[in-house]
Amino acid sequence: MFELEVLSIILRIGLLAILVTGMVLLKSLFVTRRFFMLLGLAIVLFLLSFPFSILYPVALTALVLIMALIGIDLLLLYRGGMKIECQRILPKVFSLGDNNPVTIKIENRSGQQLNLTVIDELPFQFQKRDFEQRLNLPAGSTQGLKYQVRPLERGNYSFGSINVFMETPLGIIQRRYRHKEKMDIAVYPSIIQMKNFELRAFDRVSDYKGIKKIRRLGHSYEFEQIKNYVRGDDYRSINWKASSRRAQLMVNQYEDERAQQVYSIIDKSRAMKMPFNGLSLMDYAINTTLVISNIALQKHDRAGLLTFSDKIGTTIKADRKPNQLNKLLLSLYREQERQLEANYELLYHAARKLIKGRSLLLLYTNFESSYAMERVLPILRRINNLHLLVVIFFENTEIKAFARKEVLTTEDIYHQTVAQQHIAEKVQIVQKLRQYGIQAILTKPEDLSVNTVNKYLELKSRGLI
Repeated sequence: MFELEVLSIILRIGLLAILVTGMVLLKSLFVTRRFFMLLGLAIVLFLLSFPFSILYPVALTALVLIMALIGIDLLLLYRGGMKIECQRILPKVFSLGDNNPVTIKIENRSGQQLNLTVIDELPFQFQKRDFEQRLNLPAGSTQGLKYQVRPLERGNYSFGSINVFMETPLGIIQRRYRHKEKMDIAVYPSIIQMKNFELRAFDRVSDYKGIKKIRRLGHSYEFEQIKNYVRGDDYRSINWKASSRRAQLMVNQYEDERAQQVYSIIDKSRAMKMPFNGLSLMDYAINTTLVISNIALQKHDRAGLLTFSDKIGTTIKADRKPNQLNKLLLSLYREQERQLEANYELLYHAARKLIKGRSLLLLYTNFESSYAMERVLPILRRINNLHLLVVIFFENTEIKAFARKEVLTTEDIYHQTVAQQHIAEKVQIVQKLRQYGIQAILTKPEDLSVNTVNKYLELKSRGLI
């Protein structure tokens, strides 16, 4: 009796183990389109065998062959030694608004060639539900599957598991391999853009598209050295005392003045929430702030930051310490838009209190009408009296594209007239600001970094900062 009970327990455990194994296999088992095509063929043959009885043996033979192929495919997929290894390789951080590379390294450790379908679980911020990559991987080989993602929001992004669906050359059944490799990565302001502009900002490599060579007007007052005269040097730089001592012409060499303060001021109000090409105007301003701050530091100037809306946000004193760029980067990463209007009176008091000494202020904001600009013009003039102010605002590229469309109806004429008036009003804002001695840039969002860098290099070459 005792032996029967023991045998019964063993049988139950065995059945449970088989059931669990079967459930695990079923969870990893998927059928392909070829499976349904073969099954559909067998069904059609059986249906045709009713009016044509001669087809019944053919249909039965086809069904047996199909079941045999499915069995062979299952054995090939689930036999021992069928193993693959996956690894996702990410950069240290992602750059906002840029194409960032992602690599999935896959190693085939089985003894046969596999057709793989790779589905990576992307962060929800990308809202991409149809991601799929296909790969043919010979036995014992390793390949890297590469793709790119373009994040449009700053913050933390979480990658999920890597799902690899394996097929044999028969391609009837798929076996899923799920590599659980959750990875988090932070999306920072565009470091890629910052590095691209770093080299382009200097004279010797300034022939890149968009970066202008600025003609130097006059002299800077930062003395560097006395050197031998060579053909092409300015006669006004000749040092006659040094020339008489050396019995040959010597000239004074000057360089750009250093340690000038360059502040980026970002408007975080609702006017900067308008999206273009997936990024908000504030995100464009944040990327450009990182670019111009890095170039200012490379030019031996001091870079600072001030953000504002209905209240003052981040304030970083202009400096050129080794950790200044990293400090700016972390602060820009945390910035968020606000729903209220910008308080320019508050900005004026903050600029007067926090920014010591005459500085270059790059104000990133947006004016959609002359009325909006007229309201804050007296405050901008007061700020410009204390510092060198550059007001940077944006073209509405969608309205500009609409104004160029072909007119088909009378209603279209009215719409285009309003659009053209809006474009003209933006140009009038620039002229009005310049009329009062305020530097102004009207730019497309995608050209913001190029135009801001050009303006900085122009002002520096003219000795205005």
